[in-house]
Amino acid sequence: MGYSGFRVIKEGLFGQKGWKPVWRDPEPKAHYDAVIIGGGGHGLATAFYLAKEHGLTNIAVLEKGYIGGGNVGRNTTIVRANYFLPGNSEFYSHSLKMWEGMEQELNYNVMHSQRGLINLFHSDGQRDAFARRGNAMINQGDDAILLDRDGVRAHLPYLDFDNGRFPIYGGLYHPRGGSARHDAVAWGYARGADQRGVDIIQNCEVTGIDIEGGVVKGVQTTRGAIKAKKVGIVVAGRSGQVAAMAGMRLPIESHVLQAFVSEGLKPVIDHVVSFGMGHFYISQSDKGGLVFGGDLDFYASYAARGNLPMKEHVMDAAMTLMPMIGKAKVLRSWGGIMDMTPDGSPIIDKTATEGLFIDCGWCYGGFKAVPASGFSFAHLMATGRHHDAAAKFRLDRFRTGVGLLDEEGTGSQHNLH
Repeated sequence: MGYSGFRVIKEGLFGQKGWKPVWRDPEPKAHYDAVIIGGGGHGLATAFYLAKEHGLTNIAVLEKGYIGGGNVGRNTTIVRANYFLPGNSEFYSHSLKMWEGMEQELNYNVMHSQRGLINLFHSDGQRDAFARRGNAMINQGDDAILLDRDGVRAHLPYLDFDNGRFPIYGGLYHPRGGSARHDAVAWGYARGADQRGVDIIQNCEVTGIDIEGGVVKGVQTTRGAIKAKKVGIVVAGRSGQVAAMAGMRLPIESHVLQAFVSEGLKPVIDHVVSFGMGHFYISQSDKGGLVFGGDLDFYASYAARGNLPMKEHVMDAAMTLMPMIGKAKVLRSWGGIMDMTPDGSPIIDKTATEGLFIDCGWCYGGFKAVPASGFSFAHLMATGRHHDAAAKFRLDRFRTGVGLLDEEGTGSQHNLH
């Protein structure tokens, strides 16, 4: 079923009786050409592009819960391409371009809003670092504007500019950045994949991966054995656990990242704003709630909930940046399980097992990467070759030390040592 203004009007006039389920609920088949473990944004996008770009339709997406119940529905919905290092910069630039055409490609409203993103800086050193990042973004072909104090004030007059400890010096403005509706992205890709013949199988947990003679043969699930020529692991914070079923130990730790939303308020925050002296970020949703988050909880966990000290830390940062937020009531909080790599950058690669592929390690950046991750992973699974945009996301960089992508710039620059 296609969506259009005409269809909305027609269904409104005739009692909304013509709508059909957005995707099927099939029984798993005994054999598929490819199985995707994980029905989040990345897994669904992979299945969609395997079908759309490579003509593979005998595909199953296996999700242990329900579509949209994992990290794709547990994030702060930010979309951006303000990365610095070669390898990441071109990938996220590619992803943002895909975001800009996603709604037309899927015929689905994912509420992509390019409202602009502003990263604040609070010292001369931070200004220099953001100026360098902005130049790298422009060289990549993306947009970046360095704002002084008055420039930030023109966009964000409600901030505390004269905080004695963290005065605002300026900001790096990324006009094409913004946000999207997280669950709509999952639903849009699920619908698009289903339309092309992909089986989306919910409540189907993978309990084992069958390997014979170094070749993957299929998976064991709570709904029976499924044979497959190719298997892709795309399970975010559960990557280490699922990879262990294939005898792999990944260079990943899983940590909780909390997020929060306030009660609905009148429009007040037009942009996505990131605080430079604390990992705090905030935007306002279409419902009026202020959506915000902060640092990881900094202990390994598979619990989709967080702890009170980190809640306090995030609220401290919010009050420091914009004291007015103290009048808003927090409506709810949640946690996503982040698959953190040592260098802060993802992995899209083949494994030592023939036919077994891995897409993981997205750290904080999973949501914004959904379209390019799915596109690149589908290209790898279908052709056996890395897509140019994801060519540096190799698994063996952690074994050799060559090609490490320290995106946060907190470690040594390996190419200089």
